[in-house]
Amino acid sequence: MTESVISRDQVGREALAAFVASHPRLAVLTGAGVSTASGIPDYRDGAGDWKRPPPMEHGVFMASHAARQRYWARALLGFRTLQGARPNAAHRALARLEALGHVVGLITQNVDGLHQRAGSRRVIDLHGRADMVRCMSCGARRMRHDLHAELARRNPSWLDTRAVSGPDGDADLEADFSAFEVVDCTRCGDGIYKPDVVFFGDSVPRQRVAAAMACLHEADALLVVGSSLMVYSGFRFAREAARLSRPIACVNQGRTRADDLYALKIEASAGETLVALSEALVVTSTGESRRISRPPA
Repeated sequence: MTESVISRDQVGREALAAFVASHPRLAVLTGAGVSTASGIPDYRDGAGDWKRPPPMEHGVFMASHAARQRYWARALLGFRTLQGARPNAAHRALARLEALGHVVGLITQNVDGLHQRAGSRRVIDLHGRADMVRCMSCGARRMRHDLHAELARRNPSWLDTRAVSGPDGDADLEADFSAFEVVDCTRCGDGIYKPDVVFFGDSVPRQRVAAAMACLHEADALLVVGSSLMVYSGFRFAREAARLSRPIACVNQGRTRADDLYALKIEASAGETLVALSEALVVTSTGESRRISRPPA
């Protein structure tokens, strides 16, 4: 059961620093809330409810040519936001925590690759990476930007269409997609290209789940950042941490599925909170009392 829920203030940051000091080897689980400051929208509101229609389901994508036309037309517009995103203060602070020796592994539900670009090395991309596509027939992989360049050449009239970007490279657009030309696999000739990510209704590969569980077993505690954990693929790690009697701290704005499992929950900005945490741990580890300058925004 949650021992304390602390708002965004110095007390909360000090409590988190004390939590990490007591449990110095963390498994970290991140979600969409870590990347919102990079301009990538998230899925859910503060109550944990959908902000927009749920994303594409695996079975629908594979079974319906019309669904694939809709998906790739919207992705041609929305993926620009994901492709242009840059790591923010939360990503950089987590990389800094790893460099300080406090992160045994980082399990992310995000597909944007921003943790690696910020400098994190021990990253498990639970749901895959959106910057690659894979043929569902022969397994051939292709860079996403290369596929999008071909989609743009085949569908030039779509390039000036205006749409609001959604999470994971989608866009909020309803139109007649029947004339949109999709691209088949260039190696086997007729295979379906799909982003190399886990769609809803699909399963996370067993080896990734096993690697994430091993990370959790190695850690002293679990730190959840920017995730409502409403999807089981993330919630399972909070449940396993509780089973192992690993204490859990959470930094998230709004309700989560695991609220009754936390030893500490801080409802505050992930970036500000994690930067303050990394600064406090640098001071503690070096014995310095001077203020550590924050990384650039």
